[in-house]
Amino acid sequence: MAEIITLDDVKDATVLIGKILRKKGHNVHTFTEEEDLITHAGTHKIDLAILDIKLKKMSGVEVLAILKKIDSTIRVIMLTGYPTVETAREAMSLGADEYCVKPIDRDELEEKVKKVLALEK
Repeated sequence: MAEIITLDDVKDATVLIGKILRKKGHNVHTFTEEEDLITHAGTHKIDLAILDIKLKKMSGVEVLAILKKIDSTIRVIMLTGYPTVETAREAMSLGADEYCVKPIDRDELEEKVKKVLALEK
């Protein structure tokens, strides 16, 4: 299936996403540090990144911009517990494909991942 990376400063959130998506057959790599995810993305082919917007050192939007420089075809779903129209607009303008509000709903996450992975590159 798909190669997926996920980044959240809360380890439990990445563990949950990993469990949900591995059950669907995806290969999921979870990260809590921005630099580790960026390094991984620079050396591996990634189909989808799932990024929290609020992180420790950078914003998820900044990480999104870096990932798009590494590989412009990478698909991205942004996560936030603090949804605003401005944040959604900024993330979408930088190339995010979808937006999810936390707490994560398993069915919604599975559906959005399926939808985003089916998009033409």
